[in-house]
Amino acid sequence: MEKLTKKRFVISKSLIGKNVEITFTTKKGTFTYNHDDVYSINQEKLETMECFQKYGNYTNSNNLPTWARLS
Repeated sequence: MEKLTKKRFVISKSLIGKNVEITFTTKKGTFTYNHDDVYSINQEKLETMECFQKYGNYTNSNNLPTWARLS
C-alpha cells in the first residue's frame, strides 16, 4: 500500500484503484484514510458532484467530510 501525505482531504479519479492511504493534518487534527475505500462507499455521491465531473477530484482543506468518515 502506497502512503501519501497531503495538505488536504482529496478523492481523485487518478488515484482510484491504486490502494493509496492518505494522511493529512488540519487545525482539527490528523486524519488517515484509504482512498479506494472512501471512494467505493461514496462513489454515487462523488460522481454527481460538479467538481468531480469537471476536475476529476474533490478536496476539502478544513476537515474530513462527514460523508467520508468510515464507521
